[in-house]
Amino acid sequence: MGGNAEMGGRPMRIRGYRAEDREVLKALTVEGFEGVSIDHNIERAFGVIHGRDWRWRKARQIDEDIEADPGGVFVAEDDRGEVVGYITTRADQESGIGWIPNLVVEAGWRGQGLGRALIEHALDHFRRLGLTHAKIETLEQNPIGNHLYPACGFREVARQVHFVREL
Repeated sequence: MGGNAEMGGRPMRIRGYRAEDREVLKALTVEGFEGVSIDHNIERAFGVIHGRDWRWRKARQIDEDIEADPGGVFVAEDDRGEVVGYITTRADQESGIGWIPNLVVEAGWRGQGLGRALIEHALDHFRRLGLTHAKIETLEQNPIGNHLYPACGFREVARQVHFVREL
């Protein structure tokens, strides 16, 4: 399942995840979540924990997303086959709710509609699975997510505060 489109006059396509994408997705994750992840906030407050920095912790989430549902991971690539973004999904058939845990667009592709295209691709995936609702979350400090998600039809339903302490 994939689709071809143009973003800002540049050709791209969305396709399913392949095993060789894993390390590229991790690198995009680290770049995309700089300054807008809970793990980065923890490191700002406490420093590197247990010899692992926030980048390692955040990139590890991609492994978890892939292991949970590799068929729900979608990759955007340019006309040269370079990965320029991705979205991960989880589907809860019993509740009817799909979840988008991670979405990243490479810096040079931001602001051209690729994030929206990835979200629409994920929503179509959820519809094909018979789900009726989708959820996504972002931090208050993430201006891109706070603009994009409502623009894609998501409504804010709650706010959450995260606390961390040393043991």
